[in-house]
Amino acid sequence: MDDAKPSLLYKVKPLGDRLPAVKRPEGHVHFRTKIMWVAVILVLYFVMSNVYIWGLDQSDSLDIFAQYRTIMAGASGTILQLGIGPIVTASIIMQLFVGAKIIKLDLSNKKDKACYQSVMKVLVLVMIFIEAVPQVFGYLIPSSAFTSQFGDGGAKLLIILQLFIGSYLVFLFDEVISKWGIGSGISLFIAAGVAQAVFTGALNWYPVSSAADYSLSNPPAGTIPKAIYILMNTDSADMASGGYEMILLGQPNPLIALVGTLVIFLIVVYLESSRIELPLAHGNARGARGKYPIKLMYASNIPVILMSALLANISMVCLLFYTSDFLSSIPLLGHNDALGVYETGSTTASGGLAWFLSTPQGLTDWLMPMLNPDSYGNGHGVLENLCHVMIYITVMVIGSIMFAKFWVETTNLGAESVANNIQRSGMQIPGFRRDPRIIKRVLERYIPTITILSGALIGLLAAVADMIGTTGNATGTGLLLTVGIIIRFYEALGKEQMMEMNPMMRGFFGGE
Repeated sequence: MDDAKPSLLYKVKPLGDRLPAVKRPEGHVHFRTKIMWVAVILVLYFVMSNVYIWGLDQSDSLDIFAQYRTIMAGASGTILQLGIGPIVTASIIMQLFVGAKIIKLDLSNKKDKACYQSVMKVLVLVMIFIEAVPQVFGYLIPSSAFTSQFGDGGAKLLIILQLFIGSYLVFLFDEVISKWGIGSGISLFIAAGVAQAVFTGALNWYPVSSAADYSLSNPPAGTIPKAIYILMNTDSADMASGGYEMILLGQPNPLIALVGTLVIFLIVVYLESSRIELPLAHGNARGARGKYPIKLMYASNIPVILMSALLANISMVCLLFYTSDFLSSIPLLGHNDALGVYETGSTTASGGLAWFLSTPQGLTDWLMPMLNPDSYGNGHGVLENLCHVMIYITVMVIGSIMFAKFWVETTNLGAESVANNIQRSGMQIPGFRRDPRIIKRVLERYIPTITILSGALIGLLAAVADMIGTTGNATGTGLLLTVGIIIRFYEALGKEQMMEMNPMMRGFFGGE
């Protein structure tokens, strides 16, 4: 290894080591303790998602991550405004640098991995400020009373401080779950937010506008209450002329979105259960056999999280260049319609590159404008809407493949790392010598191919799910991630229970 390049990161490592962090347990953490920490952190997360930013004018402020809110695992107008954005963005940058060999760190080496994690903490802090400052100085508006008390600059600095505290607490929460709990904190936060959105979107009986009484133009917001209300208050003639359309396609929470939610759930469950199982036998204990599963969704849901975060950051940059007083004055980039067009008071692109990369929000956002432009027109022709869909699908698939490859290599899921784990556990593939190089060659027949396939599948599923739409505006990507997260969390529970009952299995699964 070249000592010159790693030494640059090792100079940053002491700074990361001094930051507040969660200490890794010295010994085995019991299963009940892990469950307790997961429950405690989830409760704290929901509490923080209801702690609103002190001094913020909620009515005049804009959420620039509105269409990615469920993926960002945050809550608009609260100290979790940034959600997991800074953490995921820092992870993207570090993975790209490691994957491109710009950062020469061997993540199988404990010393290099510790350096990687320390630098990651510093980068998370940097990304918090990079994402917080543009929002506070452009879209998160302090209230007049708050400004008069602390001044314009002081009010904005206090809001940035609140965002910083909230984002760094989320980072620490993720560390608590990964070290003392089960699974990934980031994944659990996404699943918790999406589950809440789907539940309220399906069953919310309050009217769409709380300022008016129930009516056919102001029905209950939830899918099921809305359908019941329209059926009970509409005769057969009105149902034929527009009632069914209101139930099936009417916003918010159309019935087609609930059907799409159920279909997506079933498809993901099926794909998650598809796998190739390599037979294993213990080298010293005759008759002791096992299997190593290589799932069809081998790269899990992390590539889509990273890809969605990347698209959210692209959307934010395009919005800043179009609407910011300072950035919009930059030649070529500032207020350039080719990068993105934004209507006044909107954070969703209506044209330009940002629109082509934006997430389609259900059938009424792309299919109905092509079939019935008079009623569902979005200002774009059939060809433009078709290009929007094709570009979005292509970007999601290719991006997910790239991140899947980086993720597998940086999380010890590659052929070489798995071969070494099998070797250390005392297992071997029947019919082959007990040599990690031999095991690696066998695994290389499957893992590289299945990594690309899983990345493409997860990207395609996420894109199609977004296009169909989901209940509660959870986004198709969010729902897809949540189903995978719940399944993997259930499997992790089973693995933890197995290691609790049989301590010898901890070495094979990487436990303490």
